Amino acid sequence: MRWIALLVALTASPAMADVFSFETPSGNIECSVGIGRNSADIICEIIQKNGPPARPWPADCAQVWGHRFMLRERGPVEMQCAPPPKNLSYSDKAPYGVTGEFGGITCLSERTGFQCSNLDGHGFFLSRARQSVY
Repeated sequence: MRWIALLVALTASPAMADVFSFETPSGNIECSVGIGRNSADIICEIIQKNGPPARPWPADCAQVWGHRFMLRERGPVEMQCAPPPKNLSYSDKAPYGVTGEFGGITCLSERTGFQCSNLDGHGFFLSRARQSVY
């Protein structure tokens, strides 16, 4: 419920720059949202995943690949080479069945996974069983 209240407060005053974090009810997907005067972005990290990464492992990535996804209001999804994910256990939850709007980014939390898309139609879907970008 706090996630919904925080979402309403942030979308009601876009002149404020703010960053907040939340997780899905399973605790397996954690996200940080940044909302500023003229932009928004979201970075989501899946803690435990199965299967191959959504995109091939880049040659210049010496860390973990396929866990971290970044989406801005415009443009394609960026997968980030990053240290191994940690379960930070955020107190704010994105309940299943809830849609959140963060500037030009819309996310949906469901039992089957977590999905975000932007104004250009780019986005990602994350679940333990499958991760994809579009």
